[in-house]
Amino acid sequence: MISDGGIAPRKGRGELRDQPQAARSCGTARAALLILADGRFPAGGHAHSGGAEAAVKAGRLTDAPSLEAFCRGRLWTAGLTAAGIAGAAAAGVDPLALDEAADARTPSAALRATARRLGRQMMRAARAAWPCDALDALAAARPRGVHQPVVLGAAARAAGLGPSDAAYAAGYEAMNGPATAVVRLLGLDPFEATAVLARLAPELDEVATRAAEAAVRAGYEGIDVLPAGSAPLLDITAEQHAGRPVRLFAS
Repeated sequence: MISDGGIAPRKGRGELRDQPQAARSCGTARAALLILADGRFPAGGHAHSGGAEAAVKAGRLTDAPSLEAFCRGRLWTAGLTAAGIAGAAAAGVDPLALDEAADARTPSAALRATARRLGRQMMRAARAAWPCDALDALAAARPRGVHQPVVLGAAARAAGLGPSDAAYAAGYEAMNGPATAVVRLLGLDPFEATAVLARLAPELDEVATRAAEAAVRAGYEGIDVLPAGSAPLLDITAEQHAGRPVRLFAS
């Protein structure tokens, strides 16, 4: 379950070992987090709304307050789950086992396809930015794509980042994607959308902390300790959205 250089038990607690020096010291590699979380990182996220387009069409997302509620719900369900998986991948837990865990945590076939499509695109960007054998091996093992949070965590590890960094990037993406999409879908003032993200920042801190702690525990307790938040409405609307002939976003 754990790759070489991953997590080893020590005195009953998990401890990161053999991480890149920059990750352990939080040195210059921390700047890689800015690149990984940047909306301009060519990972394909701009083509996806994280369920926001379906929520807009259903009349549940109409303004800044409803955007805040939507992003909060997504952060604590799909976001927490993705953050845990990304954190575990960054910690060195077997990415293929994590890919299976991500499958099990994604009931919607449409969302599984989306996650792998985004994973393929992120893998291309990550291998260009931080080339390493581990990313090459993961891409070769799953030529049809790995779930995006797994790739995100593997990319973070390749960049010298740790579980907390990967968890933050995944959690932030869970909110930022819908917020950006709603600016286009509703013509929402981008200042209002940014204010929503700012108000949710303390909750992102809590989600990232919980996810990173679970990621470390996964190394010595098993993958089942990772979050498995459920968002049935996102699953249902994702299937509906996938069947629509006209749509602005792929998901």
